[in-house]
Amino acid sequence: MKSNRHLWLLAGISVLVIIAAMILPPTAQPAEYHRFADRRSFFGIPNFNDVISNLAFLLSGSAGLVFLWRIHGNPTQTAFQDRKESWPYWVLFLSITSVAFGSIHYHWAPDIDHLLWDRLPIVIAITALLSATLVERLSRTAGLWALPLLVVLAVLSVLYWYWTEQQGAGNLNFYIVMQFYSILLIVWISLRFPSRYTHGNGIYQIIALYAVAKVFEMLDAQIFAWTNGWISGHTFKHLIAAIAAYGIVRILRKREAVK
Repeated sequence: MKSNRHLWLLAGISVLVIIAAMILPPTAQPAEYHRFADRRSFFGIPNFNDVISNLAFLLSGSAGLVFLWRIHGNPTQTAFQDRKESWPYWVLFLSITSVAFGSIHYHWAPDIDHLLWDRLPIVIAITALLSATLVERLSRTAGLWALPLLVVLAVLSVLYWYWTEQQGAGNLNFYIVMQFYSILLIVWISLRFPSRYTHGNGIYQIIALYAVAKVFEMLDAQIFAWTNGWISGHTFKHLIAAIAAYGIVRILRKREAVK
């Protein structure tokens, strides 16, 4: 009963947040967003470091998918008490793998049209992690039912932003909510409710690494200058975020049900 009350409270607050995002003044995409610090080309590949560093997402996502495939049908696996609990992680690691291709596509020729394919898998991955958090800390049933809804909302948030860009009045509000409010929910739920699995506190390291990655993203040009043009903040962001994603794989490999 207590769990149900918290679920209804979260749902109510989330609806209000989404409504607020739709009615508040729009947050426009900065015009300089696509002007990354490191625009060097090597081997015929434009923006080489920002493009190639996305292979780290391919490695992290693939590692997660391989892990899920290996434990599928394994009666001795300890990562999931119920096979259905792996569904959010299939979506998560498929999305992380897709981030590699979407971000390569974007950084090869940065513009609004290419950015659409970069953002879609990112926000889907974050909402899949939120679904997994609900499953493991609040309600297995509610978390699994929330998964398709969260994915649909994630996709709509990006499509809505892209549509507003085509109308000449870009609005990032809905996308910002689906990315950052989802992360806040993951942290809040993790602080309030213990996981049914060991190594549950590892989620804080994952979120912290992602936060560091976002800071490096904002310091793109400064880090490029501080490293004398060796590496930019955005390239670092890709690598750190991919390490965070791989951290989820490491948690799943080690964990077991709390006794």
